[in-house]
Amino acid sequence: MRTEQLEYIAAVTRLGSLRRAADELRLSQPALSETVRNLERELGIDLLERKRTGATMSAAGQELMPHIVQVLEAVDRLRVAAGEQHRISRMVRVGTVNAATVPLLIPVLRDFRATHPVTQVEVVGAQQTEIQRGLAEGGFDLGLVNHLDGDDVPAGFEATELLRGRPVVCVRPDSPLAALTEVSADDLLTVPLIAMRTGYVMHRYVHRLLADRTPVFSYSTDGAEMGKLMVAEGLGATVLPDFSVVGDPLERGGTIVCRPLAGDATEVVLMLQRRRAESVPQAARDLYETFVRRATEL
Repeated sequence: MRTEQLEYIAAVTRLGSLRRAADELRLSQPALSETVRNLERELGIDLLERKRTGATMSAAGQELMPHIVQVLEAVDRLRVAAGEQHRISRMVRVGTVNAATVPLLIPVLRDFRATHPVTQVEVVGAQQTEIQRGLAEGGFDLGLVNHLDGDDVPAGFEATELLRGRPVVCVRPDSPLAALTEVSADDLLTVPLIAMRTGYVMHRYVHRLLADRTPVFSYSTDGAEMGKLMVAEGLGATVLPDFSVVGDPLERGGTIVCRPLAGDATEVVLMLQRRRAESVPQAARDLYETFVRRATEL
């Protein structure tokens, strides 16, 4: 017995005609008639009374009709539940400026996988403007971005503060700046500088810190992770939020170190953003809550 056989019987009963039911179901009338006949043979009873004026449910069919309806309703509930399960297990896309990768992002992904083993999470490194555009257009479900105090959250977005830290200078232990307890803007001008490209908050911060002065040499790159690798290879110094350096494997292993900036009280805030919407996939809501919970534990 197949579900569509029961659906066909219900359609014939509702419309009172094999022809009208065939038209609605987009089947040929002989094909529909044969399907109903097969079900009747399987059940051992005539479900329909066939007359020239149309088809009506037989007495035996009327007794079975409530059970047929119950089966069809149960199938509908199963389809809805399956659709919800598919929605829950969909891919969640996270855009990140590569901030707080080790202390926050990695533990969050580990926790989320434990509770959502079939949900894929795609983490995409991007500039803040690209992340916010992706959120607005639906390309990203969540965005991890840095803010400086006073920055506004774009209209139509929800934002939660996850971490708050200070900018630090990241160098190799053999750098002259590593010998200092704190680094001034003038000190920073004496070494090659690895800057974030335009579009990153830390690019804006360093530009303001140096007051348009130019370091002895500079590189530009995308994101904290590449910046730290370039520092580790001895290409220069970079300026990052402390939560993007402390606890990093390169920092734990002594390959890079960080020093505070002298006379600077600027704070950098890591924000979790999402587009304000009436319907948010359950997996995206759960991942959002996992970020918030993990951040409160740091």
